[in-house]
Amino acid sequence: MGEKIKDTTEALNEAWLDRARILSEALPYMQRYDKRTVVVKYGGHAMGDAGLAAKFARDIVLLKQAGVNPIVVHGGGPQIGSMLKRLNIESEFASGLRITDKSTVEIVEMVLAGSINKQIVGALNQAGGRAVGLCGKDGNLIVARKLEHKIHDPESNIEKLLDLGFVGEPHRVNPEILQTIIASDIIPVIAPIGVSEEGDTYNINADTAAGAIAGAMNAKRLLLLTDVRGVLGKDGKLIQRLSVAEAEALMKDGTISGGMIPKLETCIESVEKGVEAVVIVDGRVPHVVLLELLTEHGAGTLIE
Repeated sequence: MGEKIKDTTEALNEAWLDRARILSEALPYMQRYDKRTVVVKYGGHAMGDAGLAAKFARDIVLLKQAGVNPIVVHGGGPQIGSMLKRLNIESEFASGLRITDKSTVEIVEMVLAGSINKQIVGALNQAGGRAVGLCGKDGNLIVARKLEHKIHDPESNIEKLLDLGFVGEPHRVNPEILQTIIASDIIPVIAPIGVSEEGDTYNINADTAAGAIAGAMNAKRLLLLTDVRGVLGKDGKLIQRLSVAEAEALMKDGTISGGMIPKLETCIESVEKGVEAVVIVDGRVPHVVLLELLTEHGAGTLIE
């Protein structure tokens, strides 16, 4: 009986020693990001899974507790589509893109800056943090302009301008409000809604908004949480590191296509605006933010 108790005690000691070792190994990475800003774009499957959402909230609170300044920017495409369906508002599409009219942008604002934003704020507070919800209209954080989207018309072989309605892009980011917030113990959570200089409301792609905010805040890292492992090569294997020039080459030769192209474009623009590096990571992996920032091997694809 005594031998069994001894074996159990030794096993417990080993488990606690492993935890202590992991914490100790994280120290140099915690020092690297001490008092630096990390912008995290949160969306996709990770946001819709209750278990992953709770882990994400704990990880963000842990970063803040460790001296990092996390800023969360979130999306909400599926939730917007669901709400429009419940309200019997039919979405009009052109070239696969939703056209956002006046009534639709009101629903978009309600869902993004209302229910989704407050759910994330609530989760962070429940995890022991102090979070506050914002959108780009607060303090004129994101001054937007109408997005000009060009498409190629195969019949005329010329480019045409596609009017997407109240879909915008960041024209100017005013970081003062965020600088004030992160100087405290509060975590800002931002919905990608912008306001034009004329007072119009614009829906902005969450990746694009996160990139613009990261650039304006001179962020150490921008993390884009997605539903894929990262950037894949022609062999289907994960590419762990890319320079801006290499990323541009992969888009040009067709290795990268579809929805990954605008993400890589956001990465490149962010690096050019002063973000040290951008990482595309799989948000479906538990604790992926900590794996990327506080371990030796990281996760996903880093663009610098």
